[in-house]
Amino acid sequence: MKIFDNVKKALKGNLPFVVYKTPNSEFLQGFFQEDDSLNFVADYSNSSGFIYAPFNRSESSILFPEECSRREKESINVGVDFPEDEILINDSQRDFHVQLVQKGIDSIKRNEFRKVVLSRKEEVVLTSDLNDLAVLSRLLIKYPTAFVYFWYHPKIGKWMGATPETLLSVEGKSFKTMSLAGTQVYQKGLAPNWSSKEIEEQYIVTDYIKGKLQPICEELSVAELETVKIGNLLHLRTLIKGKIDGDIEQLIKELHPTPAVCGLPKEITKEFIVREEGYNREFYTGFLGELNTKEDCKSISKLFVNLRCMKINSVRDISVYVGGGITLDSDPGKEWLETVAKSGAMKSVL
Repeated sequence: MKIFDNVKKALKGNLPFVVYKTPNSEFLQGFFQEDDSLNFVADYSNSSGFIYAPFNRSESSILFPEECSRREKESINVGVDFPEDEILINDSQRDFHVQLVQKGIDSIKRNEFRKVVLSRKEEVVLTSDLNDLAVLSRLLIKYPTAFVYFWYHPKIGKWMGATPETLLSVEGKSFKTMSLAGTQVYQKGLAPNWSSKEIEEQYIVTDYIKGKLQPICEELSVAELETVKIGNLLHLRTLIKGKIDGDIEQLIKELHPTPAVCGLPKEITKEFIVREEGYNREFYTGFLGELNTKEDCKSISKLFVNLRCMKINSVRDISVYVGGGITLDSDPGKEWLETVAKSGAMKSVL
């Protein structure tokens, strides 16, 4: 593939790039920046290009500017076979994560907050050197309904992922977003059985988004709750759409971070996360995608929450990021197993 050849050239020349596929698309796209400058987003409404934003909004979002980047697009044609090996479970973080979840539950019982999303970073050490493009190919094959990406900047690092969640899609004045919560492993032939905890978690996220968007949007509509399959995992999803009354910056500030990646209330749970998780999320649970790019004489934004992602520290050292929503009915042991299933989704392509 031509785009793969250009990725190799960019990596060899230490030049920034991102290649990505939107959900259910048959095309792989790319932004290839022409120099190694580090560009930040001054404001969301007047910036154009590919944005890579961190979880913590006090930190800067990185932009590959549309005017300084070469854009490419070609049909997906990958044929890398890979074995479905058994995923080895790393139990070294189990006790810490179980205790962390219990702290979250205890805080909910004390009415400090209603829901919190708690995560962990799992270090994976490979026995042979990583082939970046082979991993990207596996992600493309395994997750056709996800937003799959490979992002690199020599001054920041190298990230990959396959996220199931849209933060925001905007075309003109019309927008779409979603609330996504609840996770279980797909079992062929069996209908999903969602617990009251998972349904309550989904309701919290949906209710929050509705409450934030109603004052600033017109014609807001909320679809019926549905189950969606991403890879080997099932999620609860509610689609929400409407028309923007203001600009995209206001929408992003209201939505990010949502209760699906942070909690409710937002600021209190964010402080809890930063204090208790014991690591820096960096770009995990941030967002990424096309911001105000030009398409058929229209301004388009397609932004996705950065879930199911990994940071490639070196050819044999990978950081995998996973988490889950905690409510009053959460069980610490089951929450640990949910993160195991999610980390397995990433480790299966390494």
